[in-house]
Amino acid sequence: MKFIKDLKPGDRVADIYMCKHKLSATTKNGKEYYSVTLQDKTGTVDAKVWEPNSDGIDEFDDTDCIDVFGEVTSFNGALQVNIKRARKCHEGEYDPALYLPVTSKDIDEMFKELLGIIGSIQNPYLKKLLEEFFVHDEKFIELFRKSSAAKTVHHGFIGGLLEHTLSVTKLCNYFCTSYPRLNRDLLLTAAICHDIGKTRELSLFPINDYTDEGQFLGHIVMGCEMVSEKARTIEGFPELLKQELQHCILAHHGEFEYGSPKKPAIMEAVALNLADNTDAKMETFTELLSNVTVPGWQGYNKFFESNIFETKVD
Repeated sequence: MKFIKDLKPGDRVADIYMCKHKLSATTKNGKEYYSVTLQDKTGTVDAKVWEPNSDGIDEFDDTDCIDVFGEVTSFNGALQVNIKRARKCHEGEYDPALYLPVTSKDIDEMFKELLGIIGSIQNPYLKKLLEEFFVHDEKFIELFRKSSAAKTVHHGFIGGLLEHTLSVTKLCNYFCTSYPRLNRDLLLTAAICHDIGKTRELSLFPINDYTDEGQFLGHIVMGCEMVSEKARTIEGFPELLKQELQHCILAHHGEFEYGSPKKPAIMEAVALNLADNTDAKMETFTELLSNVTVPGWQGYNKFFESNIFETKVD
């Protein structure tokens, strides 16, 4: 199988990919075509079916695996597959594991490490709240372990939310060793909970798209509500402590223009914002350079607003 990450302009494609999304559209001249997003475990690529009514194009829908024949071109600097033939595949013709992106790290080991950090929390109310989510709530745990951290940009794969959360939490733990004024229990609890709303904001793979609740509310507001819901079940949970924790979640994007309902007002919220931004940017850069084979300038990137450079390739 030729993975999407290995495709380049001029290649001929004759392989099975998953249809992540299919949209019927019309050209300026009124001609119908399909705009399709193909996916495998290495990523996605835009594709077009310019002759949807031809004999070589079978009916297929979102999440179907399809046997594709076509050519790879470049359009506006991005790869595009022009599909000439497409056939819906049946169960047994393909290995589902090849079509869902998944973390390269061990999910069980990451979750065990996260539980170890939760075990180190001294404040009884914060520890109880974390245990209610990550020890006792089986439905939440299943979603958290399987969820991605984003539809695109960074950690957009199965286990991505867990991987991102653990990285942010470890960065925050490091901050506590350098800046002892930080309230470690509050900061680490906020780090572990900062993106829990994404378990409701995004559907699981193979869809990995925004839910209605996610579109209306967003993960920051939902995460704040989820913390409030759990805190209400814990007798005597201090109101100020709950508000400080909620504030860290509400402020973790740092700026209003980045979707943050609040700007950081306490030291722990500043630290969480820095850790979250650091991990998001480092992972985004890592993913951008993951397929680079030749060091040097890689072209302009809209996310970083810069022409990016690869210093070396391992």
